[in-house]
Amino acid sequence: MRAAMTDTAGSSPSHFIQTIIESDLESGKHERIHTRFPPEPNGYLHIGHAKSICLNFGMAAKYGGLCNLRFDDTNPSKEEVEYVDSIKEDIRWLGFDWEDREFYASDYFETLYEYALRLIEKGKAYVEDLSADEIRAHRGTLTEPGRESPYRERPIEENLDLFKRMRAGDFDDGARVLRAKIDMAAGNLNMRDPVLYRILRAHHHRTGDDWCIYPMYDMAHGQSDSIEGITHSLCTLEFEDHRPLYNWLVEQLEIYPPRQIEFARLNLSHTVLSKRKLLQLVNDGLVTGWDDPRMPTLSGMRRRGFTARAIRRFCEAIGVAKANSLVDIQNLEHHVREDLNKIAPRVMGVLDPLRVVIENYPEDRTEELDATNNPEDPEAGSRKVPFSREIYIDRADFMDDPPKKYVRLAPGREVRLRYGYFITCADFVKNDAGEVVEVRCTYDPETRGGSAPDGRRVKGTIHWVSAEAALQADVRLYEHLFSVTDPSDIEDGADWKSNLNPESVEVLTGCRVEPSLAAARAGVTVQFERVGYFCVDPKDSSPDRLVFNRVVSLRDSWAKIQQKQGGA
Repeated sequence: MRAAMTDTAGSSPSHFIQTIIESDLESGKHERIHTRFPPEPNGYLHIGHAKSICLNFGMAAKYGGLCNLRFDDTNPSKEEVEYVDSIKEDIRWLGFDWEDREFYASDYFETLYEYALRLIEKGKAYVEDLSADEIRAHRGTLTEPGRESPYRERPIEENLDLFKRMRAGDFDDGARVLRAKIDMAAGNLNMRDPVLYRILRAHHHRTGDDWCIYPMYDMAHGQSDSIEGITHSLCTLEFEDHRPLYNWLVEQLEIYPPRQIEFARLNLSHTVLSKRKLLQLVNDGLVTGWDDPRMPTLSGMRRRGFTARAIRRFCEAIGVAKANSLVDIQNLEHHVREDLNKIAPRVMGVLDPLRVVIENYPEDRTEELDATNNPEDPEAGSRKVPFSREIYIDRADFMDDPPKKYVRLAPGREVRLRYGYFITCADFVKNDAGEVVEVRCTYDPETRGGSAPDGRRVKGTIHWVSAEAALQADVRLYEHLFSVTDPSDIEDGADWKSNLNPESVEVLTGCRVEPSLAAARAGVTVQFERVGYFCVDPKDSSPDRLVFNRVVSLRDSWAKIQQKQGGA
């Protein structure tokens, strides 16, 4: 078995990585491709990681190859088992399976240590006594070459002894590091004797306290790829300048050479995709946690009600390129809306209830009306919704002094109740503050189901719920986390958090929803007709207190813009 094939695998437009893979297969360079997804377990995955997951697992599936899950767990001071577990949950939720190929860089600590000894023995690495600040000062700039360390020409035997003593714990944290010996005048700063190992006494989530030295990313990444037989190591563009070092280490160690290929990372408008910044939002209490529905994390999107299929299709639609760009978040919302339109059951929910009394409807009568579950899916069937003398409508659907083109309920106006009857406003009641608190109406009993025997038509159709049978619910209306398109575009000295949207969530209490939702499970997503798509919050909702998160509204601004521009 291989990487799980998604519903879109094989149908995406060709891109430059596909061209490379197809060429390698056709030439016989590789009989089978082997990719990997290598997350650091120092935070939760976000939508940017989803692009990499879909690419790595998707390419393996498309070409009958394999994809590993490998945790880059080389910095125990920032890593936690919680993050490991969340990463695995997110990948499975997206629809991918690494089967028995779950690996960790820590699996290779002993091998990586032996590789380091091999570099020292070849005169290609040395133990450095300079401090981190001194190393930085010796490094030079983009226009000036670096300076060689006074410890650069230490004898091989001395370097071997010092490095072994580093492992044995003979030195304090930060006292010494192991550096590659390459070229302090190299144009690429990553080749100016980069640090390969550092001393760090921190409890590791898998190896405990067995190690007090840990490899740097560049010492672990390419070598782990080689050990696992990775054919195509797909990385984002920030690692392009690291590729010469990746190749240098593989060549010096004389091990199997994977090919690193870089692609543009995902940048999404109105949010940040930096784990460091996301962690700051969590730690500073600016969001409720990694799974806050406003967060761009996969756990946050799942909690909000985004579907895995929509995210996969979004990642396919934006494609794979070499140039960075900013993707409009409305593009993602469009794919979520398109998916939910096909699968989400329709129900009626009133977010801002206004009581309506139907004066000529019998007080002791309740009837059940037929309602379509999903017009996009005939097999979804129908349900019964209770109707009685008193109902709730949305406050926005009534005006006591409406403008000329207003087509909803108003004094003397007739409207259609969805799945119900025609009603006409006869009167209304205001409180001392001048607010309408009740509307008095009459109904036409011949219009059950929404049509009149005499053929008369009404322009307005509004949703409603039975006042007697409706359930109370809290509803959270989410907007973009940041109020500007690019939150990182700030003036010098400004705080990126100053762009947070103070109105990114609005909590409504006392909402009313139809009784069919009494048994709604956590995580279930429905469409409140005429309002939007809403998900039963999996953490805060309970049978005694329903809580709904708005996933997306019904309006699709992005699709309309694309149509005007002639786009897809």
